[in-house]
Amino acid sequence: MAKLSTEPYKGVQDFYPEDMRIQNHIFSTWRKVVEEAGYEEYGASPLELTEIYSEKSGAEIVNEQTFTFTDRGGRSVTLRPEMTPTLARMVAARRKSLRFPLRWYSIPNLFRYERPQRGRRREHYQLNVDIMGIAERSADMEIVSVAYKIMRAFGARDEDFEIRLNFPNGGRQDLDKFVEELNSNGIRNVKIDETLARGQAYYTGIVFEIFDTSPENGRSLCGGGRYDNLLEIFDAEPIPTVGFGMGDVALKDFLETHKLGPFSS
Repeated sequence: MAKLSTEPYKGVQDFYPEDMRIQNHIFSTWRKVVEEAGYEEYGASPLELTEIYSEKSGAEIVNEQTFTFTDRGGRSVTLRPEMTPTLARMVAARRKSLRFPLRWYSIPNLFRYERPQRGRRREHYQLNVDIMGIAERSADMEIVSVAYKIMRAFGARDEDFEIRLNFPNGGRQDLDKFVEELNSNGIRNVKIDETLARGQAYYTGIVFEIFDTSPENGRSLCGGGRYDNLLEIFDAEPIPTVGFGMGDVALKDFLETHKLGPFSS
């Protein structure tokens, strides 16, 4: 009889007590900042019918980048690779009874079948923050500000990270004005990056990412933007939405690189 391996499945992580201390620090900081900003937590099962991902991303991506299987009832089921389709489904289901605007957040675990490397695993946790029901640019401003406040709450200085912005369907004048508004609100580590895309077919307005400025860990820590067609896969009337996601794995590398939080000693 072959000896069983003590290693976890490739691309996932065991959380021993010392790991949980770091994870709990990340989760508690996330919750504190977003709840102080008026966001409510929601959640859902990690299992979804595959069709909500194939409708949004296409069968090829689902087949190559997700954990998908057929259950005993013959249904195709997928471990969620992202939270946005689940959010769309939940809002579409109760659209008539919900009071907009909504300010919701969640910290789901997500699964993607990809090559594990620094800052990326096959399973991770991600903070998702969304405002639904506000078309004005004040919502875009708020969502970027919340992401900025989270970074500061972890002890990061402005010079430790950079916020990069773009308008896939807008112009440079709009970007310049948005940057001025951010600056007037005390957010000055902002840069316009016209190469930033984040899937232009999906986003309908401003897109942004937060990058670590350290050459040791120069990668994206957070990303999001405006996507007003959130409910289209459920044939429901559109709701203006803007939001972002911030993963725990890249953030943990950031904290370790800059010796912040649990890594400060």
